[in-house]
Amino acid sequence: MNIRFSLKLAWSGMKKNGKLYFPYLLTCMGMVAMGYILQSISVCSLLKHMKGGASVSLSLSLGKFVVAVFASIFLLYSNSFLLRRRKKEFGLYHILGMGKRGIRRIIFWENLISALIGLLGGLFVGVAFSKFAELILANILHQPADSSFTLKWVAFRWTLIVYGCVFLLLMVYSLIAVQRMKTLELFQSERLGEKPPKANWLVALIGVILLGIAYGMAVAIKSPLSALMYFFVAVILVIIATYLLFIAGSVVFCRLLQKNKKYYYKKQHFVAVSSMVYRMRRNGAGLASICVLSTMVLVMLSSTGSLYFGMEDTINGRYPREVNLEISTPDLASLSEENQNASRAALEETAKFYGLEMTDIVEYPFATMVALFRGQEVLLDEESVDTNDMNLMDDLREMMFVEADDYNRMTGENVQPKGNEAYVLPLRCTFEREELALGAVVLNIQGILTKDFPIGDNISASIVPALIVVVEDLDMLSPLEKTVNRFEYPVLNTSWCFGYNLPDATEEQIITLYGEQKNVLSNLEQFQQAGGEFSYYASCKTAEKEDFISTFGGMFFLGIILSLIFVVATVSIIYYKQISEGYEDRARFEIMQKVGMTREDIRKNINSQILTVFIAPLVMAGIHLAFAYPMIWQILQMFFMNDLTFVILVTAGIYLVFGICYASVYKLTAGAYYAIVSGGNT
Repeated sequence: MNIRFSLKLAWSGMKKNGKLYFPYLLTCMGMVAMGYILQSISVCSLLKHMKGGASVSLSLSLGKFVVAVFASIFLLYSNSFLLRRRKKEFGLYHILGMGKRGIRRIIFWENLISALIGLLGGLFVGVAFSKFAELILANILHQPADSSFTLKWVAFRWTLIVYGCVFLLLMVYSLIAVQRMKTLELFQSERLGEKPPKANWLVALIGVILLGIAYGMAVAIKSPLSALMYFFVAVILVIIATYLLFIAGSVVFCRLLQKNKKYYYKKQHFVAVSSMVYRMRRNGAGLASICVLSTMVLVMLSSTGSLYFGMEDTINGRYPREVNLEISTPDLASLSEENQNASRAALEETAKFYGLEMTDIVEYPFATMVALFRGQEVLLDEESVDTNDMNLMDDLREMMFVEADDYNRMTGENVQPKGNEAYVLPLRCTFEREELALGAVVLNIQGILTKDFPIGDNISASIVPALIVVVEDLDMLSPLEKTVNRFEYPVLNTSWCFGYNLPDATEEQIITLYGEQKNVLSNLEQFQQAGGEFSYYASCKTAEKEDFISTFGGMFFLGIILSLIFVVATVSIIYYKQISEGYEDRARFEIMQKVGMTREDIRKNINSQILTVFIAPLVMAGIHLAFAYPMIWQILQMFFMNDLTFVILVTAGIYLVFGICYASVYKLTAGAYYAIVSGGNT
């Protein structure tokens, strides 16, 4: 067979199977376009000239590899479906005298045509929409948009090489698959089908157990670091359990439906349930894939969307005041009124020099330490309190000691601890002890406080659960100053906090004053040498806001891109599944029509089958999301997200929108399925 004839057969076969190839080619173009867009944006000038642009560029660069790997896997899945649908045609060619060499030539040309259309079309779409995507990213990052258009040759070359390799992999896979095909298998591929699988209760039970373990992990974990450490373990368990439940559990479910005579022996259920049982093993894998992809979309969009849209509240929680300053002192004696007054005067003098008024001032001395709460013990020594040991994170507590006068002044409370009495305000944890034994200092807990206290920037940024301990006087902690760790550093750390707002200042004035006050603090280290070595920590909400926008905006943009890809994959799986089952069920429905089933009965039967099958992944994805959210919430708190109600509302909104889109896909594919089985489309 010459090249021209095999090319003609390949092109003719693709046109005749346009219903199958058109979505596949669109998917190829979409994957290539997404790859180009991500690579193009990761090297655009917008990210080169903005603060935090390097981290966004890194995230997008990682995203392009995720897309490439996923594209390889998904296009292999789609390609294998196309081969399966063409087996009968290839079998006919083989019986008419065409050898496997000729079939391989046809496959070669089909894959080459698909690759050219996918690469050229995808690059065209990617180039056309890359600027639009860049403008969206600029809007998300609150950056000025550059309307000029330039072709990113680096992105063009990268996309061509990477996705060229992907299409080469698809071609090799197709040629190997054809070589392994048997003549009988080719000609009778649609008739062979699959034997009805038995209800495997053991595999279904294993799936339930694995899912229970994953759900239990998600609900039981209470600290952000533990959630981050075990999140991927839980994800793997959920994916495995989902496949086991949809493959084996779905068969068990169908068998139970068949035993329910009132449900099973109805026209709209009988054929649907029987059909599902007949090939549920393949059905289950497809449904599990839909469920996993749907869950990925929901998790990514809800988490990144919550971070981005709740960014203002997050920044306000992270930075209690516009400017937050902390001076760390070597001991309690250094927290003298004289040192505090000198530091305050120097900072106020700088603000007056620039004609700015500091308001909402927060000022107080405090002491901190990290302890390990193990049973009724509180361990302070460094060998026990290893802050790098992830297994101890749930039991670590960062304690912040403040004086009652300062707490009452800033909260309006009136707590009056005396001697060794104390009150406790838990942050990101619970506290139920009546006594707090800290080495030589034993505190009797008089009550649990609830009013928020304007904590320092370092404590608000920590992901370790914290306790604010209100005492009569910080000097009562002096016995702890003698306790040192194995590196000879004191366990007790003392500091002075000073924070304020600048309501009438411009961003430029705020940044200027912030820079000058950091210079003042560095000079304070020198004229306060009498007390020992001083250090300082400073933060500014306005100065740091751009970092938050770049981090959360970049994550949200990447989440949108990846979600779009997963949605395309989900739609394609549903479409191919409906088309494949439509052709397989057509003969059975033709027989049912001959024995009296009307077209209306067929439509009801189809609706029953599709609703039963395709509502399951959406429901299961919602259940996965609900159980995963305690763990996701812990991880979100690492990014200083504190509004759980807002996160729940964002998640519910995204699930609702996704459900509407999912229902639309169901309606479209159900129409295609009905057209095939009812004989309206051959």
